[in-house]
Amino acid sequence: MTRLSFPYGESIKWISPDKMTNLPSPPFKDWLLSSSSLTKKLKTQCQVFEVKVLGEDTLSPLTDEYPTQQQVWIREVLLILDGIPWIFARTLIPGRLLEKKQQEFLGLGVRPLGELLYSKDEFTPGKIEVAHFEACSKIAKLAESLDQDVSSELWGRRRYFDHAQEQLIVSEIFLPAAQQAITALGK
Repeated sequence: MTRLSFPYGESIKWISPDKMTNLPSPPFKDWLLSSSSLTKKLKTQCQVFEVKVLGEDTLSPLTDEYPTQQQVWIREVLLILDGIPWIFARTLIPGRLLEKKQQEFLGLGVRPLGELLYSKDEFTPGKIEVAHFEACSKIAKLAESLDQDVSSELWGRRRYFDHAQEQLIVSEIFLPAAQQAITALGK
């Protein structure tokens, strides 16, 4: 198997959910399109919630990922529920916003970004876009390295958050364990 390392993110074609005809069925669809804090929702599904930082650094965004920015601070993490990775998350923060909120962002450590974004009225959640990934994608390879079965396509969402005149972007990919557990909730 190919060795993967930070950054794990890849160039993805994100689409408005109202333009997709093949969205998954509820309850998974409800999680994918939820306008509330995903972190808060995830915490209701476990006894132990962990954030594993895969990497963070100032890098160039991928093609079409953040066209107005040459460099952004990128943070990639796994959100882990009771020892099982559920979410791969990739956050892009432009330089000016990072300068304004440096202590909060760089001081996150193993705390979830969602707590910061939803705990203050400073950040306004914006539109959600979705995407699905084939088993050959880089993120699917990450899931395989976590001993998760990637025989089905993966789904993810990207959310924009406004702060003053700046915007940060959070992408959250539901790993196979999450998709299976969430689907089972509806049965």
